[in-house]
Order: sequence, then structure tokens, then C-alpha cells
Amino acid sequence: MPVIRPLTRRCPIALLVASLAVSCVPAAWAERADRFAPLHAEADSLRYDDARQTSVFSGRVLISKGSIRIRADQVEVRQDEQGHQFGVASGSASQRAFYRQKREGVDEYIEGEAERIEYDGRADRVTFRGRAELRRYRGTTLSDQTSGAV
Repeated sequence: MPVIRPLTRRCPIALLVASLAVSCVPAAWAERADRFAPLHAEADSLRYDDARQTSVFSGRVLISKGSIRIRADQVEVRQDEQGHQFGVASGSASQRAFYRQKREGVDEYIEGEAERIEYDGRADRVTFRGRAELRRYRGTTLSDQTSGAV
């Protein structure tokens, strides 16, 4: 089970361990129903490539998939032949991309922001890159926070 340091403890090693632990969280920690939920998207524009099974949403993008919420300037979503979804959310020069998801079986949410957020539906993994910040909330109370490049 990964260990995330409390807000009161900040050191480079602890931040590295926490960010690695959160990026490798097993699928059992994420809301299981999210994997099978339909993807809903709102954006100013959409470009779809049927041959590559790729959609590029741009301009004030809002995406939901079960308890997952994504806000970004641009999101590229693709689907492989097995039906797994993959996405890359990119922020703008003034605002990072945002991601939030409920944890399975508890009243906790993981949320964060980064210049680039990568979602791998096959591995059920989210990676934050570039000015990354990750927070864990128990209910509405901030419990843990970490930041770094990845």
C-alpha cells in the first residue's frame, strides 16, 4: 500500500516516493465502475479521425467518465481495438489541466493539476507531467498533497 506523507511533512525524498506511489496506484483503489462508464465530453470544437479512432477536443474541454472529471484546454482521446480508452489532457499557458476521481469504497477523492495529464484505460493509470500537483481529500477535507515534475 503506497504511503503519502501528510501536508505538514515536506522533503524531496518524501515527495518523490509519494508521487511514484500515487502514479502506481492499483486499479482496485479507483472507482471500479468508472472503467465501464460512458465518456461524456463538452468542448468548443471536436476533430474526429475514424480510421485512427481518435477524437481531439479543444477549447474549454469538460470530460466525465463515471466519477472521473477532466478540465483542459485540449484533450485527445483514442480507443484501441479491445475498446480501451487512452487520453492526453493539456492545459493552456495560463491554466493547467485538472483531473479528479473517487476512490473505491471510501469517501475519498484524488485530484490534481498538471500541464499534461495522461490517462491509460488499459492499465487504469493516470500520470501528471509538468508542474504536477496531486491532492487527496477525505470527504471535503484536504488530507495529503504533493507536487513535482511528474
